[in-house]
Amino acid sequence: MKILLINHYAGAPELGMEFRPFYMAKEWGKLGHETLIIGGSFSHLRRKQPSERDTYIEGVHYSWVRVNKYAGNGIGRIISMFLFILKLFFRFRHYLGDFQPDIVIASSTYPMDIYPARKIARHYHAKLIYEVHDLWPLSPMELGGYSKNHPFIRVVQRAENYCYRHVDAVVSMLPAAEQHMIEHGLEKGKFNYVPNGIDLTEWNTSDDIDNPYAEDLQKFKDDGCFILCYTGGHAISNALDVLLDALKIIADTDIKCLLVGNGQEKLRLMKRVEQEGIRNVFFYNPVPKSKIPPLLKSVDALYIGWHKSPLYQYGISPNKLLDYMMAGKPIIHSVCAANDWVKDAECGISVDVENPQAISDAIIALKNMPEIDRERLGENGRRYVLANHTYGVLAKRFADVMTNILKK
Repeated sequence: MKILLINHYAGAPELGMEFRPFYMAKEWGKLGHETLIIGGSFSHLRRKQPSERDTYIEGVHYSWVRVNKYAGNGIGRIISMFLFILKLFFRFRHYLGDFQPDIVIASSTYPMDIYPARKIARHYHAKLIYEVHDLWPLSPMELGGYSKNHPFIRVVQRAENYCYRHVDAVVSMLPAAEQHMIEHGLEKGKFNYVPNGIDLTEWNTSDDIDNPYAEDLQKFKDDGCFILCYTGGHAISNALDVLLDALKIIADTDIKCLLVGNGQEKLRLMKRVEQEGIRNVFFYNPVPKSKIPPLLKSVDALYIGWHKSPLYQYGISPNKLLDYMMAGKPIIHSVCAANDWVKDAECGISVDVENPQAISDAIIALKNMPEIDRERLGENGRRYVLANHTYGVLAKRFADVMTNILKK
């Protein structure tokens, strides 16, 4: 098969997030399929932006649509979306060259890329798939506070409905979203669940951890401390204030918490820790993706949390949680969603969201747990990921969806 994957924010390990298109393309290549990824020349998710229009990264072919640079979620990002859509809609032959797809996948976070995707699919007599990361416009409405009557939301809603009415199949990272999609026009039998995953090579070839993390971690270990860690974005949606509330409850100075990453809320959180005298929290800058495995493996337990949101009734698919599970460490998961991998895998302690006391109790419970029991929890998580969430497994599932619709 020749697969065209359209994802405005597509990335790669050397560029930064998001990684799923890259890993899927690599695995599809191993299965004998050829993939072209079309992305935007700028993404707020990447550490580094591509410099050439056409690039190959570890054998994966990218074609980049030039868009504006922007910061935050304001008008600049919206302009970038529409530049990407319009340029691809009117100049798709320029970006595809002599590539003639059998399958076209519309996979940007927002659904408006369905318009150029369907035009391309019809031009090449290809099948059309809509890949759903998050439910738009529900996500900006719930997380960004947009009204359903906002002009942008109305445009997005029209695009979402158009997606479900015109695709040959949907591939969703959210396990419980089918009924929502049917209510917006999807035909029964077209829904397929393919969650996020991990790339095994990253866990086999990752770098050693660097200073200052190594020095600080070693000092904490020499002092006999129990080390809890969070890695990733410091945004409101990550519920880090609730974690800080939990750590304030804990009087045990032998418990240390590392917050590794960056984001709009980081400076405020650092100021809060200083002003409130929360002495067991330490902030660090983001680490390259290759250094995540050794960092996670060097601590005692890991944390991920969420706020209450109607969005999560459709499910969650966090890459961070898969990294945590692969590290073989017990996990504290503060969650209220349709699915919970920590509970399914029996690899940690799941507690209700926005409950600092429950989180602090879980931290103390893991600290007091015999090391052999913590190791058992960690191994449960690792086994679960290897069985269900490697990109080799997921790419095969996705490829089966494509093969099936080509037969129809």
